[in-house]
Amino acid sequence: MEGLRDSSCLFLVLFGLLLLCTSTMASANGKIHYHDFVIQATPVKRLCKTHNTITVNGMYPGPTLEVNNGDTLVVNVVNRARYNVTIHWHGVRQIRTGWADGPEFVTQCPIRPGGSYTYRFTIQGQEGTLWWHAHSSWLRATVYGALIIHPREGDSYPFPKPKRETALLLGEWWDANPIDVVREATRTGGAPNVSDAYTINGQPGDLYNCSSKDTVIVPVGSGETNLLRVVNSALNQQLFFKIANHKFTVVGADASYVKPFTTSVLMLGPGQTTDVLITADQPPARYYIAARAYASAQGAPFDNTTTTAILEYKSAPCPAKGASIKPVMPTMPAFNDTATATAFSTSFRSPRKVLVPTNIDHNLLFAVGLGLNNCPPGASNSTCQGPNGTRFTASMNNVSFVLPSTFSMLQAHQKGINGVFTRDFPATPPVKFDYTGNVSRSLWQPDRGTKVYPVKFGETVQLVIQGTSIFTAENHPIHLHGYDFYILAEGFGNYNPSRDTAKFNLIDPPLRNTVSLPVGGWAVIRFVADNPGVWLMHCHLDVHINWGLAMAFLVENGIGELQTLEPPPADLPLC
Repeated sequence: MEGLRDSSCLFLVLFGLLLLCTSTMASANGKIHYHDFVIQATPVKRLCKTHNTITVNGMYPGPTLEVNNGDTLVVNVVNRARYNVTIHWHGVRQIRTGWADGPEFVTQCPIRPGGSYTYRFTIQGQEGTLWWHAHSSWLRATVYGALIIHPREGDSYPFPKPKRETALLLGEWWDANPIDVVREATRTGGAPNVSDAYTINGQPGDLYNCSSKDTVIVPVGSGETNLLRVVNSALNQQLFFKIANHKFTVVGADASYVKPFTTSVLMLGPGQTTDVLITADQPPARYYIAARAYASAQGAPFDNTTTTAILEYKSAPCPAKGASIKPVMPTMPAFNDTATATAFSTSFRSPRKVLVPTNIDHNLLFAVGLGLNNCPPGASNSTCQGPNGTRFTASMNNVSFVLPSTFSMLQAHQKGINGVFTRDFPATPPVKFDYTGNVSRSLWQPDRGTKVYPVKFGETVQLVIQGTSIFTAENHPIHLHGYDFYILAEGFGNYNPSRDTAKFNLIDPPLRNTVSLPVGGWAVIRFVADNPGVWLMHCHLDVHINWGLAMAFLVENGIGELQTLEPPPADLPLC
């Protein structure tokens, strides 16, 4: 197989730029796709300034990978950058292949500078749009790309075949080194600087300095229906997304099909994907595609700019020589328009009736939100620049998650190594309180720990994720690795089982891997623990991961090979 790979894969080194190397082989259960990812510093110019940006194969954003449901990916990652790195395949179930999931110190130790690691995994039963990104510090600010999963060979979409397909990755750009930004925030204990621009496919667009000549153009023919695959790859910001004078038909999210619905606006939290059909039914012209912040945390600073691309009708009239026709701009929702965000996120349904698991083995409630640590005795004021001389923190059930450093959690579990994590993550908050009310300052300082919640193979988990108003309430995109889950219900205020279970959708709830937890509210998810391993659950606002808004589920092996985690690969990086 290695010989086949070498002979069919062209590896180009041109002016020091290593391009993507790809080959495909047929297997009994689909094709095997081989790729090489070289993590490297590359000069990238945005907002009038050039930065030495960490990229994959010199590309920003990185390469788009396209596969079919049932195919296998083999991606060799070589780290030629000066930082540790891992790659996470966001939303891929990774059935029995937890070693390929990617979060640093959870399923693997990082790939050190000069090192390499090969991720091997199979796409099983997923179709639509996912994405991949670095899962180490803030590298994912620029190290990310789309992962497009087409139906199996011979199968078709459950909607009319679009004329063309376009992936639109929404991102954030700092006019600085993102690693320096997060390191400075970690040193000071304050909030990190907000981004300087949002991007669509790596370009800020017409409304920023030195950017209009590279604005992304999406061509369209009059009357065509096209598929847009929208990904929020931004580091720290939920985003509204619109196209002037056009409506969307939503057909998929997080690589699951949904019951189609029509909307003029999308709202995606970081990590979420949405597939939409758009029909070119307007007068031929140029229309702005725009994204701007949904910022729900009251009083918190955010990047209040708008990124644009252009939907351009091929039959649009040409401007007179020396003139330009300004595209039509959509009216965007206000940055704090929670009503629009909620109307969108509650519109999702599965395409048909689903078998929602009903026998609950673990009925959990996780209170999630921010906190403030008191300044440690003897610490310098320069290291306590949070509100009133504190340091920002975050937690789930009063545990602020700490990554290990000597072994990955999955290695420790597989080898029976003690002292890396404990198995006592609380099923409910240690102290019950008015989660979304005026919370006593005595509850603002969580404990630090590396704790997992253990689950036996095949058990059913119901989890109420309850937001808190500690310091400030805000919308949190909560992502679970290794699983899709049904979102049964969501609401505002404190979850009340006697009142809110009546709101559960047990007929056709949507299947997602990232849920938008409403600001000052709750969401209920349910899943069957059918994938052994250690699976991180965290807020996908990276600033909150740094502060500890995470935990992990440890799912034990079941019976027999098909219910057992595969052995670790020989090239698994060492700590």
